Amino acid sequence: MRNKKIKTFEDLKVYQMAREFSRKVGKLIKKLPPEEKFNLVSQMKRAKLSITNNVAEGYGRYHFQENIQFCQQSRGAIYELIDDFNECLDCGYIDEQECNEYKKDAYNLVKILNAYIAKTKRMKENYEGNN
Repeated sequence: MRNKKIKTFEDLKVYQMAREFSRKVGKLIKKLPPEEKFNLVSQMKRAKLSITNNVAEGYGRYHFQENIQFCQQSRGAIYELIDDFNECLDCGYIDEQECNEYKKDAYNLVKILNAYIAKTKRMKENYEGNN
């Protein structure tokens, strides 16, 4: 099976997975109580949006190192959400099973993002080695 040509950031597997993860987190956010609107809800909305935004922005920079840095910021936002899932569990907004499901998705996304970062680093090294 041939790889699909990457024309935009939307063609990246990591972006597609991040977008799906963001939708799942959005469903959780909608279940949180109104008193969390300006705290946990606001934080989680910023973090979930940061994941996809940073993948997109990094791709659009056309420089390997900048792409890597934006992807690292995206990875940081995933870890913020993992902490937020723990907070949701601790506050009784979700049960342990649901928390573990969200964390499993998050860690899977981290793996895919790490692979994309590693590939970008190899591309950078190959480019620099040829110039």
